[in-house]
Amino acid sequence: MGLIPPPAELQSTLIGICVAMGIGLLIGAERERRKGDSSSRGAAGIRTFAVVALMGAVGLMLGGIELLALVVLVVSAGAMIAYQKSRAQDPGLTTEFALVLTCMLGGMATRNGLLAAGVGVGLALLLAARSRIHHFVSTVLSEQELHDTLLFFAIALIALPLAPDRFMGPFGALNPRALTTLILAVMAISAAGYVGMRWLGPNHGLPLAGFASGFVSSAATIHAMGRRARQDASLMAPAVAGAVLSSIATIIQMSLVIALVQPALLLAMAWSLAMGGVAASLYGLVFFLRSIRDPQQCDAVEAGRAFDVKTSVGFTVLLGVVMTASAGLNAWLGDAGILIGAAVSGFADAHATAASAASLMAAGKIQVSQAILPVLLGLTTNAVTKAIVAFQAGGIAYASKIVPGLVLMVSATWLGFWVAR
Repeated sequence: MGLIPPPAELQSTLIGICVAMGIGLLIGAERERRKGDSSSRGAAGIRTFAVVALMGAVGLMLGGIELLALVVLVVSAGAMIAYQKSRAQDPGLTTEFALVLTCMLGGMATRNGLLAAGVGVGLALLLAARSRIHHFVSTVLSEQELHDTLLFFAIALIALPLAPDRFMGPFGALNPRALTTLILAVMAISAAGYVGMRWLGPNHGLPLAGFASGFVSSAATIHAMGRRARQDASLMAPAVAGAVLSSIATIIQMSLVIALVQPALLLAMAWSLAMGGVAASLYGLVFFLRSIRDPQQCDAVEAGRAFDVKTSVGFTVLLGVVMTASAGLNAWLGDAGILIGAAVSGFADAHATAASAASLMAAGKIQVSQAILPVLLGLTTNAVTKAIVAFQAGGIAYASKIVPGLVLMVSATWLGFWVAR
């Protein structure tokens, strides 16, 4: 009786074996369709993959990591023997490597079935999408786009993890991890506009990308759109539409932040935020309609590059200077009050100012009437940052169209505040 495992352990073991079997059948079914029916067909199909997955599961359960390693070596040797026989017809090693990985996933299924199942499904999808991936990389994706994609992931997977996650520099205002993240955000937003232009055309793609990217960073979106407009003047209208529509995302995101922290403050600011959002929407709609009025002018535009690392870094440096100046003012002024602190911090992030005011109200330290003004001041000073970014990225021609929209949005929010009093 002592050899019989407890019911809970037995159930876990059976689940692991079932997951391993499922992984083998799933991957094997995809490989079965590709191995063909001729005498030179591939050696591994649905049964082979299922057996190999079970070998990995049983090996780990009976002998631990050591036996699993031995099983993987045996499977690898068999895969290499099969490759030697079939390499004339299929010189690739995809099936052989997938077979070895399936064995390892079978072992993983007994320890972490959910993770093993997820990796197995991902592997099956990767194998099934072979033709589409080859077509996309070799035909749809240009060499420059491939280079930009590799550069983006190099920064995301190498530079970002290595960047220190602590505040340093003058007044302790700069966080290298946050600044690196911002560089990636600017690159991603610019790439989103590029993809939107290729997919929908600049008339619809840039405004849509601008609105969506505004939830990441409206200032970064204004910068990316300004670079587009500076590179090609015919993109001015859709780029401005995307930049202004990103401010709508700012209003929406600010509303969500306030609602999560203190819903009563959102109710008190409903008129103010609604009027600001409507003003930004109407102003952005004007440029959106202007961009689609003459589609022939924009449809012939080259999409250019997905992003420019130098301009992304330049924007981050500019925002870093603004953040440092804001921290310096805070240190100089000291605890002069919530309003001064909100105005200064708003230069860097309007959402943080809103969350801070809502938190103080939720803690009972300030009343609702005292919480509204800091939020509006933060939104106002943040618009100043956006105006500076617009001049830096797109020049006077671009900024002269962005700044009136920012002024209109901020004025509408203050008007809503006075109307609701």
